[in-house]
Amino acid sequence: MATIVTEQTTTTDLLGLTHAELQHWLAARGQPAFRARQLAQWIYDALAADFAAMTNLPLTLREQLAREASIAGPRVRTELAAKDGRTRKLLLELADGKLVETVLMLYPATDESRARATVCVSTQAGCAYGCTFCATGQMGFDRHLTAGEIVAQVLHFARELRAHPWQAPDGATIDRVTNLVFMGMGEPLHNYDNTLQALHVLNMPEGLGLGARHMTLSTVGLVPGILRLAAEPLQVNLAISLHAPNNAMRLHTMPVTRKYPIEAVLDACQEYTRRTNRQVTFEYVLLAGINDGEEQARELATLLAPFRQLSHVNLIPVNATAAGYKTPSGDAIRRFRDTLRAGGVSNSVRAERGDDIAAACGQLRTRETRRLATAGA
Repeated sequence: MATIVTEQTTTTDLLGLTHAELQHWLAARGQPAFRARQLAQWIYDALAADFAAMTNLPLTLREQLAREASIAGPRVRTELAAKDGRTRKLLLELADGKLVETVLMLYPATDESRARATVCVSTQAGCAYGCTFCATGQMGFDRHLTAGEIVAQVLHFARELRAHPWQAPDGATIDRVTNLVFMGMGEPLHNYDNTLQALHVLNMPEGLGLGARHMTLSTVGLVPGILRLAAEPLQVNLAISLHAPNNAMRLHTMPVTRKYPIEAVLDACQEYTRRTNRQVTFEYVLLAGINDGEEQARELATLLAPFRQLSHVNLIPVNATAAGYKTPSGDAIRRFRDTLRAGGVSNSVRAERGDDIAAACGQLRTRETRRLATAGA
């Protein structure tokens, strides 16, 4: 159970509790079981951020909650919106001063999907895995986020959408979060227990009720975590940050390859598909002149051939970072895609969102850290 420590007292972060745990917490304070349902309705249906607003709870209970619990979430340090209005990014300050990012991305309907509101959440402050093309990977690891800190990111945007619904181009009104991607700061499977707890809270009927199939968890390829996830009854989507078709090339950008080579990662993914019969997405950041050639595309197609229809490659033109990587040309991306298709591998190119607000993982925190360092110099 997550707690928040202040100078005066220790409080319980209720956002990190499942409905059963909320019942137990209240029962320990002499409250009947139905109070948990009332409290959950205020938090996840009414989207209340203050116990004082929960008018059908006894005043004595509201006062006790204010003393012993929290639902406030992190403080918004910075909020930026893209020029097209479809991407919003927050820099959040946690109770201990650590900074993390979360992003809301609004997508119009396509031939394959309805209009949707996707929240990209962080699971750690910083990251321990040091991927060279990732701004978060270059800042090092601070700490794991609690389940409540993860849930709070989603609730913030749930409140924003309730207050200011998005009118999609097809006329649909989007007033709630529809999808989640665990692709923000940090490695979700490194923070496995808190990440899975947050998934359960966000999925539960008494919570936001987000379907597991509308949640995608991205990992650099932590094999034990993939195998644990395969055994979970909550079948979320799995995305693997692959980014190279062989170990030698992958090791240059992803140090985790030393511990978990591509063969071990793919074996774990095969077990995941065997147990769940669900498709695995392989994310591939395209780095101009490094991994974006037709030879690499053919090698990647051969590598993924055993998955047949249970794999999809999501191509991601690299964002500019301090590492100095360059984005491939449109022609290079098209050739890469065509080669994958010829090899029988379905693929797509991720639409870049929020370039004007540094929406890629870790960029806003890096910018803020540099600003503070310059101000303090």
